[in-house]
Amino acid sequence: MSKITAPKGTADILPGEVEKWQAVERVAREVSALYHFGEVRTPIFEHTELFHRGVGEASDIVNKEMYTFEDRGGRSVTLRPEGTAGVVRAVIENGVLNDQGARAKVYYIGPNFRFERPQAGRLRQHHQFGAEAFGVAEPDQDVECILLQMDFYRRCGVRDLELQINSLGDRESKARYRDALVAFLTPKSASLSEDSQRRLTQNPLRILDSKDPRDQEASQGAPPAAETLSDKSRAHFDRVQALLADAKVPFRVNANLVRGFDYYTETLWEVTASGLGAQNAIGGGGRYDNLVEQLGGRPTPGVGFGSGIERLLLALEAQGVALPRQDPPLVWLVSHGDAARAANWNLMLELRAANIASDMDTSGRSVKAQFKVADREKAAWCVIIGESELQANTVLLKNLKTTEQTTVPRPEIVATLRAATGPVV
Repeated sequence: MSKITAPKGTADILPGEVEKWQAVERVAREVSALYHFGEVRTPIFEHTELFHRGVGEASDIVNKEMYTFEDRGGRSVTLRPEGTAGVVRAVIENGVLNDQGARAKVYYIGPNFRFERPQAGRLRQHHQFGAEAFGVAEPDQDVECILLQMDFYRRCGVRDLELQINSLGDRESKARYRDALVAFLTPKSASLSEDSQRRLTQNPLRILDSKDPRDQEASQGAPPAAETLSDKSRAHFDRVQALLADAKVPFRVNANLVRGFDYYTETLWEVTASGLGAQNAIGGGGRYDNLVEQLGGRPTPGVGFGSGIERLLLALEAQGVALPRQDPPLVWLVSHGDAARAANWNLMLELRAANIASDMDTSGRSVKAQFKVADREKAAWCVIIGESELQANTVLLKNLKTTEQTTVPRPEIVATLRAATGPVV
């Protein structure tokens, strides 16, 4: 019978690797709490209309990449391709933004799904840490989100970070920029890729983000978005730059920076890191002041970011950064004979009740084999019980790092191990 394998573009995360994920997620939660962002968890599938209205009918995600299907009730549902639209739906539906002047700051960690060609760090099921802030239109909120994202990367240990920023301006500025870009690219339309020839009428800003060499060449000399900014949008972007400079966060204005979603307005940003080759982005975000209203809520400004966890882990690996692990020291119980194994079983229950990580081999293997298992499982201590220990009501405690052995009275072993292993993290 043939083996069943994981679907293409997905990956299993097993012990030995999952600890890196846990470390990154722990940093994400800690830094989010520091910035007063609360966690939100939304369904991994939503009504398809949410992404058509939110992400945009003309976006590559909606046109090419969504996992969409009919459920048993004949409703069209989609595995979420990105996090923001679902979060906006959740805050609207649950009345978080109902009150005039309401504000909310939330973060999320979870999987997204896109049907695209799998490559390193870009799987069909990939994972994101993201944050969204609602209710504050001032540039200070843009910068707080940027600082949260950059702080997250620094706390994870990522080096050689570059922050790139741009502004598309408000709705009117963005429309003027779209017109200017169409006028610039239309005479070159024959030299564009097939996808970008379609984008020229549907979503021309995405041409600037294309990785196709034909599109990149055609886009050389394209007018920057700064030329079409309203006075209000220009002042907003100037303030973003001033606040970043005050916070001593280096940045570069990239006039051709766009994002893949239609909902972005005003400030955009992207963060890159060394070690990933040409595709070196590890996250980005921007402002979306019209999205809440577009999805049926009260007009409410919003801004946020998303950060791919797979991409981040690849960058850390390429840079030789080892994430700290917080595994509790493991105590392994070794038994000489059936009576000792029964005694160790009871001791293991006591140790776990005392929050001491412990395990044992119950298969009846030899003492030598039990020590091999303890070594393979990276145990820090062994507690050995045999006939003599049972008679004397003692145990033998062995430090597997120093190989030092001491005899401990059985009633004192839990307290001894609690002192030796330290507090549970």
